[in-house]
Amino acid sequence: MENNKPDYVYDNVFQINDADASRKFLANVFMWMFVALGVSALCAFSFDSNLALRDLIRDPSTGGVTGLGLLAMFAPLAFVLVMRFGFNRLSYGALALIFVAYAAVTGISLSVILSIYTAASVLGVFVTTSVVFGVMAIAGYTTKTDLTKFGSILIMFLIGIVVASLVNMFLRSSGLDMLISYIGVAVFVGLTAYDVQKLKNIGAGLTYGDASASKMALIGGLTLYLDFINLFLMLLRIFGRRR
Repeated sequence: MENNKPDYVYDNVFQINDADASRKFLANVFMWMFVALGVSALCAFSFDSNLALRDLIRDPSTGGVTGLGLLAMFAPLAFVLVMRFGFNRLSYGALALIFVAYAAVTGISLSVILSIYTAASVLGVFVTTSVVFGVMAIAGYTTKTDLTKFGSILIMFLIGIVVASLVNMFLRSSGLDMLISYIGVAVFVGLTAYDVQKLKNIGAGLTYGDASASKMALIGGLTLYLDFINLFLMLLRIFGRRR
């Protein structure tokens, strides 16, 4: 599971009441999300289908993960931390380059996971994830209910999922793993609606900071990308059919 949920705080609030600007902001957010998903999908497919690339991350003699494979699985956390703490210091171009590199490394790490499941089940879960994500994104954009109060609860559940997942690495309990997956689906479904509403408010100027709109759109794309990837992985653990 991608346990990297950025929580950015934007200070120096000022108002922008241009509805068109809000829509353009969200369009840029989703553009970056789709770019990242495309890069990840391309890298995952390349490393899963190309034998030479596959051998770089999986030892052909033992079937285990190589050192480079382990690096690819844990490197995404470093990318997110750099983007989070360097948000105000890094240029837009540097952030964009790091984001694309992060999506590529995530795709490489996903190729290890996807190799466990049949191609048909991976495709089916991806379509399901896309539908669920789309429905919740629309719900978050159109709802008049303030989801802020639910956001803190969802973050608490997310922390619980991370802790439980770490514990289960040692317990190796299939029952606990399945419970974590079901709770994870509920959490990331809720976070999708919450994050879309939060980004809508940012675009409307309700919580607009001193950073450029383009940089915030990129970070918004990262947030939704993480929601989608984690929702996909949780659903894959529940419905994916192993090879």
